Amino acid sequence: MRHYTKQDIYRLVEEEDVEFIRLQFTDIFGNLKNVAVTTSQLGKVLDNECMFDGSSIEGYARIEESDMYLYPELDTFEIFPWRPQQGKVARFLCDVYKPDGTPFEGDPRNILKKVVKEAEQLGYTFDVGPECEFFLFDLKENGEPTNSSKERGGYFDVGPLDSGENARREMVLTLEDMGFEIESSHHEVAPAQHEIDFKYDDAVKTADNIMTFRMAVRTIAKRHGLHATFMPKPKYGINGSGMHINMSIKKDGKNIFDNPEGKLGLSEDAYHFIAGLMKHMEGITAITNPIVNSYKRLVPGYEAPVYIAWSATSRSPLIRIPSSRGINTRVELRSPDPAANPYLALAVCLAAGLDGIKNKLTPPESVDKNIVAMTKEEMEQCGIKYLPANLKEATIALEQNEFIKNVLGNYIFTKYVQAKKEEWNQYIIQVSQWEIDQYLHRI
Repeated sequence: MRHYTKQDIYRLVEEEDVEFIRLQFTDIFGNLKNVAVTTSQLGKVLDNECMFDGSSIEGYARIEESDMYLYPELDTFEIFPWRPQQGKVARFLCDVYKPDGTPFEGDPRNILKKVVKEAEQLGYTFDVGPECEFFLFDLKENGEPTNSSKERGGYFDVGPLDSGENARREMVLTLEDMGFEIESSHHEVAPAQHEIDFKYDDAVKTADNIMTFRMAVRTIAKRHGLHATFMPKPKYGINGSGMHINMSIKKDGKNIFDNPEGKLGLSEDAYHFIAGLMKHMEGITAITNPIVNSYKRLVPGYEAPVYIAWSATSRSPLIRIPSSRGINTRVELRSPDPAANPYLALAVCLAAGLDGIKNKLTPPESVDKNIVAMTKEEMEQCGIKYLPANLKEATIALEQNEFIKNVLGNYIFTKYVQAKKEEWNQYIIQVSQWEIDQYLHRI
């Protein structure tokens, strides 16, 4: 991992002919925001003196306390490969601070840093590898996005069936230009659906990478006359997009989940971590699956998990233990989707897993057969619960989970719950096309 000093930044800006710098930050819902300055302001940027009005950002401060400062993370300095090569555009990812010099409690990046620091105090390093899925859809003549595509490719298909492969190839090359180590890319199960996987890293770096990934994918898609969407279920009747999270913890350079002598090759800490995730899963779901549309992916029949269970062999449970062992031993959480704010999603997952380790929680027995084919009685005997069925249920579960509330902090917790209740209320009063088709002609 690179480490830049202020002097490095000054030198790079001069040598690379950078003229604009974007100071990027994330709101509580995972939307990327930015303030743009010219390089004449670089001194102010590097001295943490750039200010913005937080009152205009959804979920941020009240009017009377709106001034916020952007503290750039120097190691996130990146020149955009897709912008002009004269008068280049670069960016920093920033933490948000209050005028008194303390971290703003509504900044998701600071929330994740706080949980990571708690892990570090226990001697732990939290590594995360995401699997990012998305759709590439056609644009209308006026540039408006659609949710349709002429391509009919399927899992691992190649061109000409996979008509998005040229755009995907440019995305991979662009991401590599920006320092990503791309491990694989391929067409996914549904027509127009794609996946690009990049190498795991520590939690904050991975969350930063997810935000950069989304921006780059959308930008390159538009250059190819396509619209990239990370909407979990943009189309009825086909698989939705997930963002599986692969997690492991190291201590003194060793993966603490690995134990060749343990059951399934897993350590006690691995089992404790799984138990912590399962204990808090219902409360976590409003964070990992944050929008109304998320729950249209989480239905039986489309590979997305709906049952709170774990397995080292079956792919139907929520938590899967991939077959790799040794340094690659990891826990894969399969429910999150790409609409999630990655900083908050990783913060609550790490905190829940640590809660399991610290309190030596024990998970139920693994479920190593297809849960979808089990009877209700069999599921009850195994103690298998369902994930929340919709955003309302998930928000209620979040409200009732004091542990997750403490992880998020009162500020984000209150704003987030309030916003999700309003989102659900707005959704349920809409009249959908399905209702028109079902009822208008006969009632």
